[in-house]
Amino acid sequence: MRVNFKSIWRVLKDTSKGWIDSDPFRESAVISYYAIFSIPGLLIIVIWVAGIFFGQEAVRGEIGSQVGDMMGPTAAEGVESLIKSAALDQSSMIMKIIGIGTLVFGATTLFFQLQKSLNNIWDVQPVPESNFRKFLYDRAYSLGLIMVIAFLLLITLVLSALISVVSTWIERNFGEYLLYLVQVVNFILALGIVTCLFAIMFKVLPDVEVGWRSVWVGALLTAVLFSIGKTLLGLYFGVADPTSGFGAAGTVILVIMWVNYTCLILFFGAEFTQVFARKYFHRIEPSKHAKWSANYILHQQQLEEAEEGEKPEKQAQADS
Repeated sequence: MRVNFKSIWRVLKDTSKGWIDSDPFRESAVISYYAIFSIPGLLIIVIWVAGIFFGQEAVRGEIGSQVGDMMGPTAAEGVESLIKSAALDQSSMIMKIIGIGTLVFGATTLFFQLQKSLNNIWDVQPVPESNFRKFLYDRAYSLGLIMVIAFLLLITLVLSALISVVSTWIERNFGEYLLYLVQVVNFILALGIVTCLFAIMFKVLPDVEVGWRSVWVGALLTAVLFSIGKTLLGLYFGVADPTSGFGAAGTVILVIMWVNYTCLILFFGAEFTQVFARKYFHRIEPSKHAKWSANYILHQQQLEEAEEGEKPEKQAQADS
C-alpha cells in the first residue's frame, strides 16, 4: 500500500476505533494509580544515575524545571518533597540496601503495568511456561528503560546549557531577532528527545517484534501530540487551577491528571503504530516469551472465513 493522504486518513480512522475499543481511560486510570507509588523511586534512580555526571543538585533542578513547565510551580514543589521524603542519604547500610531494592521494585512496576496495557493493544499475551523468567526479563527491561530516561535527561541538560550560552551570545551580538530561531531549534531538539523516548518504549515494552520503521512513525506522531497537549494542559493548569480545592493532596491530583493524559496519548500512539505496521505489511511477531491472544486468533479466523465466503461471489461475478 502506498503512503498518501487517503491511506494515512484510513490509518488514523482505524487507530481511533481501535483506541476506543481498547478502553484507554480505564487503562490510563490503572497506570496513574501505580504512578503515585512508582514516581518517587523512578526519579531518585534517575537522579542517582544522571547525578554522576552533572551532580544531583543540577539534576534535581532540571527535573523541577521540567515539572514546573508542565504542571506549574506547586506541582514542582510537591514532586521535590516526594523525592526528599524517599531519600536514603541518612539511612544505615542495611536500610539503604532494603530501600534501594524497594525503590527499584516500585520504579519498575510502573513500566511493568504499562507493558500489560501495550500488550493488550498489540493483542499478545505472555506464554504461561516462561512466567518467572519473563518476570525477571521485564523487570530488567524496565530498569534499563529508567537508565535510558536518565541518559535522555543528561542530553537535555547538555543541550539546555549549550542553548543558554548560544542565546546569550546571539542576544549580545545580533539582538533579539535571532532568538526566535534558537527557540525553534530548541523545540525541534526537545521533540527529537521525546520521540526517541517513545520509540524506545514502543520497541522494548510490548511483547512483540516490530520493525523500527513503524516504531519511528508512531513515536513521532505521539511526540507531536504530547507536545501539543503539554502546552494546552499547562495553560489549563495555570488558568483553571483544578486542584485548588484539594489542599495538600493537590500535587497528587495533578500527577494523576498528568499521567492519565500522557497514557491516553501513549496508547493512541501505540495503537497508531500497530495499525500502521499492519496496513503497510511490516513484520509483526510475538516475542519468544509471548503468543497471540485468543481474541486476535478469533479475529483472524473470522477474517479468513469472510474472505472464503466472498470468493464464490467474486467468481460468479467474473463468470457472468
